[in-house]
Amino acid sequence: MSYYLGVDIGSVSSNFVLIDEKQQVQEKLYLRTEGNPVRAIKQGYKELLEKRQEELDIKGIGTTGSGRHLADIILGADVVKNEITAHAVAASWFYPEVRTIIEIGGQDSKIIILQDAVVSDFAMNTVCAAGTGSFLDQQASRLNMSIYDFGPTALKSKQAVRIAGRCGVFAESDMIHKQQMGYPLEDILMGLCEALVRNYLNNVGKGKKIEAPIIFQGGVAANAGLKIAFEKILQTPIMIPPYYDVMGAIGVAILAREYIEEHRCNTAFKGDSFIIEGQFNSSSFECKGCPNLCEVVCIKREQEILAYWGDRCQKWESSLGHKEVG
Repeated sequence: MSYYLGVDIGSVSSNFVLIDEKQQVQEKLYLRTEGNPVRAIKQGYKELLEKRQEELDIKGIGTTGSGRHLADIILGADVVKNEITAHAVAASWFYPEVRTIIEIGGQDSKIIILQDAVVSDFAMNTVCAAGTGSFLDQQASRLNMSIYDFGPTALKSKQAVRIAGRCGVFAESDMIHKQQMGYPLEDILMGLCEALVRNYLNNVGKGKKIEAPIIFQGGVAANAGLKIAFEKILQTPIMIPPYYDVMGAIGVAILAREYIEEHRCNTAFKGDSFIIEGQFNSSSFECKGCPNLCEVVCIKREQEILAYWGDRCQKWESSLGHKEVG
């Protein structure tokens, strides 16, 4: 069987998806990046090989996420796309009539507005951590509970407590205060869910015309409490895709298939031995070519230089040529 590989490298999670020529998901993998995207890329591809127990016939590769250019360098991508495009393509594949996409990941949150399956507007929030996966992980850890129990516990609430959700610091402080006053844990958790939804709508969704059908995706969509909170505040049903946690990877895999078929070309995939057997290392240095004094990152495989980035003028990066479009 031939596959198209979609890879979404984020700051918190690294997602891998194999789709077939009919765009059906054949395998998916969700890993923690753990601050080492190079290792995550190698480990993710190795685990895909182990799960399929076959030599993968890769016909095309797409990469997305904050580490999309790094994944391109290591894997050899045919398509490199931003997260907005990738998530919109995946959502439209599963729900052709989708109008609004709510996407909340580990470190940021997004809203994407579509019209006739085309992105017409979007917004991102990368400043405040409130509502993101990392913030919820932190609160679950502070409460000595698994993040997987967060949503089910919140659903037991009879009356959500009012929590200040303007930012992560205020939300955590207010939660502690409500705990000290003796409010039930489930009411505090549901109150936090509603606070985070208000925060999202007042910041990321500010000024946006949120219309149904609405899709909720990203790793945080696993939290049933947040889904209920969105439905309560928006007064409309919220749909969660079957592969909500790897939608970016699915979207970019679809784009890779479309690119290969449209151009009738061979993939730029570098092969198993290049990825698995190679020793990839990164180092940084300060460029003294101008007063900016940029901190430039260099990626090597063995002694071969694969990539430079971080230079504002692209003095080092320009020789590489990113393939991203849109």
